Parts: sequence; structure tokens; C-alpha cells
Amino acid sequence: MSGEFLPILVLLVAAALICAVMVVGSWLLGPKKVTPYKASPYECGVEPVGSALERFPVKFYLVAIIFVLFDIEVIFLWSLMEVFREAPQEFKVFSGVALGIYMLLWIIGDVYVLRVGAIDWDETTTLAPEKLTDTPIAARAAAARAAKAEGAR
Repeated sequence: MSGEFLPILVLLVAAALICAVMVVGSWLLGPKKVTPYKASPYECGVEPVGSALERFPVKFYLVAIIFVLFDIEVIFLWSLMEVFREAPQEFKVFSGVALGIYMLLWIIGDVYVLRVGAIDWDETTTLAPEKLTDTPIAARAAAARAAKAEGAR
């Protein structure tokens, strides 16, 4: 049994050895002189402005997580469709029902995300009024509340 895994072990050892040689080689052969240009952060060729400790809105992370969730679902659907094409009839029926339930849950999740405004970037509709200060966002929030009150009448 150990002979079956010997090629995998050899591959892992070879990969680890190559990685170690590259890291040690770049450390030994690489330049050591630190200049202000080399020490500055690189941001897509643009000079960094502001502090790196600036807070990101939670919306940014929420939209990223929602994107990953819905993107992963496409991967599952693609692989299922590849197997579904050449499968026996009883598997197609079972998979069709499972896929229907899966898509129903996906649509419910999508409707929920849209209904709660999880991907709505307009902070004037999602922030509590007391969190808004005297900024353009606060002015837009006041205008949005006034327009909403007018629409309700």
C-alpha cells in the first residue's frame, strides 16, 4: 500500500525542495539596499493617499460575501449539468427534483437579499439618522426622508 503513494510523496518532496531553493536563493541573491521608493506601498501605480487604517463600510464585505455565494452556485450548477446530460433516467428525475429545490432556495435567497437592500450602496437609506453627521450624505438622507414622507401622503 505504501508503494501506491510513493509518487505523490516524491512530488510533494520535490515541490517543497523547489520552493525552499527559490526562497533561499532570492534571499541570498536579492538586493539588500532599502530606498524610500522601495519601502513605499505599491497601489496599482497610484501614489497612496490617506491612511491605511481607514474603515471600510460593512456593505463592502457584505456585497463581496454575497457575490462569492452566488458565484459558487454557478460552479455547482455547471458540474451538475455536465453529469446530468449522460445520466440514467432515475438519476435525472432525482437530480431534477433536487435541482428544483436548490433553485427555489436560491431564488428565495436572492429575493431576500434584494428585499433587505443588502446590495444597495446608497447609505442614506440604510444608516440610522443619528449616525449621519453634517456631510453630503446627511443632506441626501434628509432629502430622501422628505421625499419618502411626501410619497406616503
